[in-house]
Amino acid sequence: MACILLIESSAYACSAAVSVNGKSVWEKESAELSSHSTVLGPYAAEALRFIQANHLRLDAVAVSEGPGSYTGLRIGVSLAKGLCFGLDIPLIAVPTLKIMAARFVPSFSYLCPMIDARRMEVYSALYDGNLNEIEPIRAMIIDENSYRDLLCQKEIIFFGTGADKCKTVIRSSNAVFVTGIYPAASDMTEEAEKAFSGKIFADVVYFEPFYLKEFQATTPKNKIISGINKTRI
Repeated sequence: MACILLIESSAYACSAAVSVNGKSVWEKESAELSSHSTVLGPYAAEALRFIQANHLRLDAVAVSEGPGSYTGLRIGVSLAKGLCFGLDIPLIAVPTLKIMAARFVPSFSYLCPMIDARRMEVYSALYDGNLNEIEPIRAMIIDENSYRDLLCQKEIIFFGTGADKCKTVIRSSNAVFVTGIYPAASDMTEEAEKAFSGKIFADVVYFEPFYLKEFQATTPKNKIISGINKTRI
């Protein structure tokens, strides 16, 4: 029986949970924008107090590895690594898209979590109803031919922040769109337990979030224009 602290920070909402033997026994969540840096630390501290009060021993920390928000992932992974290093316990990394898909397991349909990237691009993967990978995590541009062959064979459930913009493009009676699905720490429980049982751990020192794409900083257009005007004057 493993006691695992779970941390999810890849999306607009962030959360922490405690699982025992693959079942969530405590959880906290914040849907306030940009709250990751202020709430995740206190959530972790509260989780540790809960573990101590219930005479449990923390065996590992699991964290959502991405893809997702660059800043959010950095905050969650840094916290998880710090806890693992300080407490000398292993680190478990769980793919963010698999965390989202876990909410539908078991299912007779294919599961396609999507995270909005930009324009018609999404980060996506495809799983069967038991979370076996059918198509790997990738960045893809959605058009009318996306998933066409698979949709001819079986129902696919599309969900996540990237799925909403695909409704008008992916047309099939086998395409089902579900709203309101986002990654949550409490949905990491079974995958984290499997990883712990199989001793599938990440390197606490060298592990980095799976961004899928390199972070690109941008400069607001109004500042660029302002700079040009000043140069001309």
